[in-house]
Amino acid sequence: MPFIQSSGGRCYYRLDGEDAAPVIVLSHALGLDHGMWDVQAADLAPRFRVLRYDTRGHGATAVPAGDYTLADLGGDVLALADALDIRQFAFCGLSLGGMVGQWLALHAPDRLTRLVLANTTPRVADPAAMETRRKNVLAKGMGAVVDVVMGRFFSPAVLATNSPAVAAARRTLLATGPAGYAGCCAAIRDMDHRLAIGGITTPTLVIGGDRDQSMPWPDHGHLLAESIAGAVDVQLSAAHLSNVERPRAFSAALFSFLLPAAANPLEAGMLARRAVLGDAYVDAAIQATTELNRDFQEMLTRYAWGTIWTRPGLDHRTRRLLVLTTTAALGRWEEFRLHLRAGLAHELEWSDVTEVLMQAAVYAGVPAANTGFQIAAEEMRQLPVTAAAEDRRAGRSDGSHDPA
Repeated sequence: MPFIQSSGGRCYYRLDGEDAAPVIVLSHALGLDHGMWDVQAADLAPRFRVLRYDTRGHGATAVPAGDYTLADLGGDVLALADALDIRQFAFCGLSLGGMVGQWLALHAPDRLTRLVLANTTPRVADPAAMETRRKNVLAKGMGAVVDVVMGRFFSPAVLATNSPAVAAARRTLLATGPAGYAGCCAAIRDMDHRLAIGGITTPTLVIGGDRDQSMPWPDHGHLLAESIAGAVDVQLSAAHLSNVERPRAFSAALFSFLLPAAANPLEAGMLARRAVLGDAYVDAAIQATTELNRDFQEMLTRYAWGTIWTRPGLDHRTRRLLVLTTTAALGRWEEFRLHLRAGLAHELEWSDVTEVLMQAAVYAGVPAANTGFQIAAEEMRQLPVTAAAEDRRAGRSDGSHDPA
């Protein structure tokens, strides 16, 4: 398991994404762990190196005795980055993680490229209440606060679903050691950045939830956004754990803030086109370009590939599935075959093709699905015998069907 040593002892971390990509650090809320960011980590990994870690006293990270400070927690992040030879990084923290982000921006601004402060505050509304909670968990354990905390984490309708994400948050909260939780309660209790946050110069995004009872927007998120020069803000329809309750909207806000628009959509489109369709196909298409269709080919590359396929909200696998479904529904069989062949050479498997065509059968009609399966069978026959047999067993997409 990946660990580094810091002044607080052993620190657990996870690092995903390509080694050459820019780094973003994700810092979780009080009582949870790095798993809180599962959706965002998956969304960000194609474009960033995503560093998640368990805050001291939480998850698989060590639990030093006594009270912690924001300097302790911020120092742990810097020690982790140093150990991994990461000089600069974007930082996204929610609640307690956002408080750590403020500390970093104030005390180590040269290390940050961008800062995202989500559902957090420069000063909790009632530090005495945090002290009461600290004493309560030390005396009675995490069960003494779980219901109150869960009621703050999620809006009532979401909490009532007991979805996998809600259930996971509850399990993680109950599994958190009281000593580590209490140590971080002390850090929150003693933190007061109200007079200092005006000095933050790192480009900053502030995210809030309009149902956040713990840190209502007017006195917390709004205060941060108004105090930090140039900060932009986004409010989501969510309670305290906005990234869990509205994961796609949260990721979209991150992408909008972290990824600049392509300076050259034509160049970006050509890169995307090659990534999706392969160099051989694109080179052949370029060779076949004439004066008659040159402008049309440029338009496709600039807008279809440079504007749509480069959007970060959907990954390439999802877009491939959408293209297959749409082209099957519309009977655009030349495009269907092209994207089927390209998809199977990259992210897609035969089981994906089966699901797409079963969906098309219901919503676009059996004849469309029937033709799609025929084309898929033709493509499968082009595979080596052993590979085709293996794919049939896995996806049962051997093209067998009854005529419509």
